[in-house]
Amino acid sequence: MAGFTFDHLHLRSPDPEAAARFYVDMLGAEITGHATTPAGLRVLMSLGGITMFIEQVPAGTAVAPPAPYIGNEHIGLKVENIHAAVAAMKAKGAHFSMEPNSPRPGITIAFVDAPDGVRVELLERAAA
Repeated sequence: MAGFTFDHLHLRSPDPEAAARFYVDMLGAEITGHATTPAGLRVLMSLGGITMFIEQVPAGTAVAPPAPYIGNEHIGLKVENIHAAVAAMKAKGAHFSMEPNSPRPGITIAFVDAPDGVRVELLERAAA
């Protein structure tokens, strides 16, 4: 079997610059470049060690349906102090579709609404 490694996460947005600002302001992502594609602008970013592209879509492109649906459901980001992270993001205007809660012992999760229907799960794992 071929060996695979993760390369990038590719998001699409009618306004890639505005979407990128969310990831920079709320999650500490870094913009690493810009490119022009046949579709328009592509913003290149780094988020938690993940390379991320946010590419412009043509006007009238359908939005993602509300979860749950088949396909990519959310992005999961580990954080060391979820309550402090949520408070800091709320102070900047972030909207959480799920407040911090513990679905099982040793883990606390919350979901923040990112641009363009993207859901981002924040999770804190207790020390083993």
